[in-house]
Amino acid sequence: MAAAQEVPPPPTSPNDRPGIAWIGCGGRGGDDARDAARRGDMIAVCDVDDSHASSALRTYTRATKFNDFRKVMERNDVHIIVQAAPDHWHTLINVAAARAKKDIYSEKPLTLTIEEGRRVVKAVRDNKVVLQTGTQQRSDRNFHLACELIRNERIGKLKTLRVWVPAGLKAGPFRTDQQPPASLNWDFWRGQTPADNYQKERCHGSFRWWWEYAGGPVTDWGAHHNDIARWAIGQDGPIAIEAKVVTPAIAGGYTTPSEYEATLTWANGITQIVKTTLDDTWTGGVINRDGQRNGLRFEGTDGWLWVNRGGISCSNEDLLTTPLPANAVRLESSSNHMGNFFDCVRSRKDPISAVETGHQSAVVGHLIVIALRTGHKFQWDPVKEVFFGDNAAEGNAMAAREMRKPYDVSFLG
Repeated sequence: MAAAQEVPPPPTSPNDRPGIAWIGCGGRGGDDARDAARRGDMIAVCDVDDSHASSALRTYTRATKFNDFRKVMERNDVHIIVQAAPDHWHTLINVAAARAKKDIYSEKPLTLTIEEGRRVVKAVRDNKVVLQTGTQQRSDRNFHLACELIRNERIGKLKTLRVWVPAGLKAGPFRTDQQPPASLNWDFWRGQTPADNYQKERCHGSFRWWWEYAGGPVTDWGAHHNDIARWAIGQDGPIAIEAKVVTPAIAGGYTTPSEYEATLTWANGITQIVKTTLDDTWTGGVINRDGQRNGLRFEGTDGWLWVNRGGISCSNEDLLTTPLPANAVRLESSSNHMGNFFDCVRSRKDPISAVETGHQSAVVGHLIVIALRTGHKFQWDPVKEVFFGDNAAEGNAMAAREMRKPYDVSFLG
């Protein structure tokens, strides 16, 4: 790969229009791209499926189309990378962007494994770039209010935190004689993962239901809610994890279980229970077998608090409007996640979901995945980021995955 050109300084004033490149031109990425394009100029679009890249080009007609993200990094007029590639590509794209001195808005979960998170943190900090993780609930006023109330013990000492996330898909078996469309570079798409025959169910919108590429419901909605749980608790991560599959996958179909349960213990004695709900409509009326919708319920010694994207409620509704005292714990605030990122591109300050935040919150999901896949209970040191005690060797071995060549770190040159 050719050496990257000298990168100009980032924009410094609201009147500057940074150059943006959109990598991973699928569904969720379209929302991110539209949000970013209101604040800068979309000058490059990139996807290994040329039909997706071409579709993006019809929207952003002044952009240049790419099928290899490494070529995007060589553009000296690109300041910002907005990337919504599948989970197994997040790390290499983010590391490449950091090395090219480009600021990054990266979809969640930040990484595929624990080890990848350490690599991304190092790349971002070594190269002094800004990275915002797409855990946009941190920029929602209700989630912010909930976390501040919990931190200030407005429902007393937090004892139990119950998290419900939408269940994953359960389907299969799928045909094994499928051929990729001519527009898709299938070998490039599957990247670091083991060589598998193409199945349309593996790709694009359904990639997240395969262990090879993602973490199923654990790291889908779980990436959002576990981030809020960690924000409210105020610690780096749990110290013990156990999990069980509730609804096993179908042989020959999606490999991640559609329903699961997990119990996490935190150092301050808080128990976090994570379960799936069979409804993925976060404002809807359909409830799961426990009578709960998608969201978080905090239970303290003096009451409870419930929050999701549909609203916030409390055992004492007055707590939601009563001002906190002058000496209260205050959390960083943002009213717009993409706007916060662009503000930080100019100020060079950390955004609300900075790289360490994205990594530590992703680790919570990775721990659950490891417990689910092994069936073991684990103890975890959230500061050293290692398993210890029973089953530690197996857990630490699963903190990383071997990357299939040539799509390992050497792919970046």
